[in-house]
Amino acid sequence: MERVRSHVMVCGGTGCVSCGSEEIIEALNIELQKAHYDQEISVVRTGCFGFCGQGPIVKIHPDNVFYVKVSKEDASEIVQEHIVKGRVVSRLLFVDPEDHQKLDKHDQMAFYKKQYRIALRNCGLINPDDINEYIAFRGYEALARVLMDLSPLEVAGIIKEAGLRGRGGGGFPTGLKWELTLKSPGDEKYMICNADEGDPGAFMDRSILEGDPHSVIEAMTIGGYATGANTGIVYIRAEYPLAIKRLQSAIEQAREMGFLGKDIFSSGFDFDIQVKLGAGAFVCGEETALIHSVEGARGEPTKKPPFPSESGYLGKPTTVNNVETFANVPSIILNGAEWFKGIGTETSKGTKVFALAGNVNNVGLVEVPMGTTLREIIFDIGGGIVDNKGFKAVQTGGPSGGVITQADLDTPIDYESLKGIGSMMGSGGMIVMDDATCMVNIAKFYLEFTQDESCGKCTPCRVGTKRMFEILEKITKGKGTEDDLIHLEELAAMIKDAALCGLGQTAPNPVLSTLHYFRNEYEDHVLHKHCTAGECKALVKYSIDPEKCIGCTACVRACPVNCIEGAVKKVHVIRSADCISCGACLRACKFDAVIKP
Repeated sequence: MERVRSHVMVCGGTGCVSCGSEEIIEALNIELQKAHYDQEISVVRTGCFGFCGQGPIVKIHPDNVFYVKVSKEDASEIVQEHIVKGRVVSRLLFVDPEDHQKLDKHDQMAFYKKQYRIALRNCGLINPDDINEYIAFRGYEALARVLMDLSPLEVAGIIKEAGLRGRGGGGFPTGLKWELTLKSPGDEKYMICNADEGDPGAFMDRSILEGDPHSVIEAMTIGGYATGANTGIVYIRAEYPLAIKRLQSAIEQAREMGFLGKDIFSSGFDFDIQVKLGAGAFVCGEETALIHSVEGARGEPTKKPPFPSESGYLGKPTTVNNVETFANVPSIILNGAEWFKGIGTETSKGTKVFALAGNVNNVGLVEVPMGTTLREIIFDIGGGIVDNKGFKAVQTGGPSGGVITQADLDTPIDYESLKGIGSMMGSGGMIVMDDATCMVNIAKFYLEFTQDESCGKCTPCRVGTKRMFEILEKITKGKGTEDDLIHLEELAAMIKDAALCGLGQTAPNPVLSTLHYFRNEYEDHVLHKHCTAGECKALVKYSIDPEKCIGCTACVRACPVNCIEGAVKKVHVIRSADCISCGACLRACKFDAVIKP
């Protein structure tokens, strides 16, 4: 690799690519050529920096200057001012929302201050398409140590001692899972990486594979050695083309370097990885359904036991871990179990990556030590609620989790604490909701997702979730009754007890938690046919404030059903019986005269 004096790091994650980062890279290279600096300055496509709401992001090394919301039109100024003249482009710096100061270093930003990156350690730091850059950051050193110095049982023991638990949602001890597969009889075993990641709003695993695919490859190889497996399979949804491309490229490079294939490090251990594409079925996040899909069968779960560690892929002992779980493994091997145990809480060690989304100022990927509170994530790292609105709830665990309210914001995030307040860790989706959110509508959104994603194998999930969704739809249309609330709770209890797999067993959680914390909203919908948040269109009836209406007729012209009466310079009136609650009048009015209840 040629030596250069500076690297211009451009985010190449899916979010920034969709906002034009590839065009920024091209423009930067053109401008560097024009300035005759292309031989000493290198433009590097890297992985996700995490601060997605501020993308596309460009970072200059070794200056450590962090530019946000960059466009291809900014390339010339970045090169001429920063590269040629050594002057920071002030207008592209992040502005702190609290004191309005411009910050040029990422470690000055509240978004990064409380983060501790282990799984995301290389994302935004290296070129994921260049194996040499991964090696430069101690890549494959852990694999060498394992194959040279440790027995399979010792490797599983280190992971077990470290306290690493599955980051896919279940939280099962990873080292114990490896040990069980190792001790299961059989000459042929498999190591599977679950990269299906189907929670709405979740993009942790995708970002790791896009930004640091070799960390997963190395960890799978270590896991293969620890469990006695010679074949690894990455099951990834076909909806992640960029992650697939970078993963396949990384696998090819690892083979060429001898980190995959026969007799790795002359140790006598053989291991190789193949990629299997999934069709995006949420239920295939469950390990037995995933295994069936890999086999080419319908993605349906099966009752356990036997567990995959005894009888999994093709009936052979199989280990299934998700991407984030694997991404922690090399660091544990290199730094030791005691180091990892020193991070987190008594029962939940290490860090957790969350996809912070919703009505929060700083949207993006957040990796924090277990035990960090929800308040710290939402208000310190996340920067609080958009437009200074009030906080209402946060949904953790995706469709399988529950909502958490203001009263529990100081709950430390770990597996047991979240379960204790009616939610769960899940894979790491975290959706923040402001005080203008309708919680009945939120519950309906998640039920619509889960009933649509149900594989249909068991009746409680196939039929039960559909009936629950129908009741919620009835309530949001103003046709609900008090009996419907009773039926919702009865159905939820039945489905939790009788469903075959985790999808069905946890599907009622959003409904149960919103009923528990926001029952008054359900009652408003049922008893008063009113949606306070104004999100349920059938329950929203617009009106006009006579004090503010100047009779401009803008709302009259915008109304698609002609339900607004009024002449020019006369106060207008909306006929509620004919209003379809489309909101066109609200958007058209320039004088805030249209009232949305």
